[in-house]
Parts: sequence; C-alpha cells; structure tokens
Amino acid sequence: MAKVTVRYWAAAKAAAGIAEEPYQAATLAEALGAVRERHPGELTRVLLRCSFLVDGDPVGTRGHDTVRLTEGGTVEVLPPFAGG
Repeated sequence: MAKVTVRYWAAAKAAAGIAEEPYQAATLAEALGAVRERHPGELTRVLLRCSFLVDGDPVGTRGHDTVRLTEGGTVEVLPPFAGG
C-alpha cells in the first residue's frame, strides 16, 4: 500500500467538501473505492464523469485496477469542465 494524496477539482471538490486528502492504496481502483466509502452520495456520482491523473500522467482508458500508485504520489480527480 502506498500513501497518496487525492486532489479534487471543480465539481469533485465541491462534492467532497475538501480540496485534498490522504489515502492508503495500492491501485487507483482501491483509492477510488476508499473515496466512495468516505464520501457516499454526490461525489460518487461525480466520479463517474471524471478523468484522472496519477503523478501527472493521464490514466485514460486503462483499467483503474492496473494503475499502480507510488508512495507519496498524487491522484488528481478532474470532472469535465468548460471554459477557454
């Protein structure tokens, strides 16, 4: 298990009520499962529409259970947003 920081942006930040928080997880899937347990409700719905960066790299279509997390790493939770 790695200790990582999960950072929430835009609608995810509003739904979580916090900008970032620590988690212990080996994979992105485990981290997101822990997020859903800690924040049931609106954040769980927002996560369905989000994309993710792990240590600055886009996850894209990779299975979340295949994305390994590293000690001291960062998971960015990015809801879709408009702007220019």
